[in-house]
Amino acid sequence: MAAILSNLRNTVIAGFVLALLLVIIYMSMGGTFGPAYWSFFFRWLHVLSGVMWIGLLWYFNFVQIPTMPAIPDEQKPAIGKHIAPKALFWFRWGAMSTIATGLILAMLNGYLVQVLTIGAVDGFAVRTHVLLGIGMWLGAIMWFNVWFIIWPNQQKALNIANKYPDLAADAKAKSARTAMLFSRTNTLLSIPMLFAMVSAQNI
Repeated sequence: MAAILSNLRNTVIAGFVLALLLVIIYMSMGGTFGPAYWSFFFRWLHVLSGVMWIGLLWYFNFVQIPTMPAIPDEQKPAIGKHIAPKALFWFRWGAMSTIATGLILAMLNGYLVQVLTIGAVDGFAVRTHVLLGIGMWLGAIMWFNVWFIIWPNQQKALNIANKYPDLAADAKAKSARTAMLFSRTNTLLSIPMLFAMVSAQNI
């Protein structure tokens, strides 16, 4: 057991093996790989991706950003050079996977156009389409912020992969502030986004 839990790759593989075991149980009870299964499968991937994305978003905003001022200056490079770049990798690809699986899920369920128009094609008569549409567009705004504002500015602020070695200190500070403000924007939007997504399925 220690060999599994002491290595992250092995832990994740073991988690997927257990999930596969659940698929086998499902099949043994008469389950099939029909449209309902694939709708579920992409919803599961969508939730997994969203947990990674929003979990890291909240880590940055509830843990890393508020804690940085209390960290001694000589220790801060460890965060900027080692922890933040790795977290940003999973953060941005979690965002990409979340939006991709969400679009696939909407297509499989036959309501992609309805949610992209926030229910307008239904005359706003289908509450689920309106709520999912609001949630999807909030998520799309958040995804855009991650890929086209937060990530480019973090690359400058932290000189990730030594891409901006000669950037002036004031330019780095400006990029760091821009990334922080848009990260806070995404934290703000994540609350109504999750409300819209969950309420569409439950009320």
